[in-house]
Amino acid sequence: MKENNFVPKEEFSVIIGSNAKVGSFNKILDSNIKSCAKVDSSLLLNCDIGNNSEVLKSVVKNSTVGNNSQIGVFAHLRPDSKILNNVKIGNFVETKNATIGNNTKASHLTYIGDATLGENINVGCGTIFCNYNGKIKQKTIVKNNVFIGSNANLVAPLIIEENSFIAAGSTITFDVPSNTLAIARSRQINKENYYKG
Repeated sequence: MKENNFVPKEEFSVIIGSNAKVGSFNKILDSNIKSCAKVDSSLLLNCDIGNNSEVLKSVVKNSTVGNNSQIGVFAHLRPDSKILNNVKIGNFVETKNATIGNNTKASHLTYIGDATLGENINVGCGTIFCNYNGKIKQKTIVKNNVFIGSNANLVAPLIIEENSFIAAGSTITFDVPSNTLAIARSRQINKENYYKG
């Protein structure tokens, strides 16, 4: 039988602010939960959760969450995620080495890695920040007031300037100027009578 060499740390620094609500099925290590925050059924490891923020059925490691933000359900904040204020990181959203600005939303089914997002951004469902080319990780910058449509691929390195729109289903490989609609998808072709089953 293989010997278990795991030695638990004797003390963890966990600070829970006034009126914070810590529900059941949590594992909280070396973290600071500020006043009026709510944590339920989550794993928190070395992180700060801001005032009046929620972390529901999610994993947060080596990251910070600002005030009045919502994490989850089923979100995964990997190391060096910096979530600012009034942000929504929804179900099945993963972040890594990313800064998410105030009032920005990524509501579902999205990967945001090696990126800096400004304020008031909508990240559509199924959006992927394509940060790894097989050798190195590269960065994407999305500036304020950008709307990213569903099922977009943002291929780093990339800068999307403010007040721009990314059309749903687009694969963006070039920088997008401000006040621009970027469309990068093939024209639909229907092959009639293709299948004769």
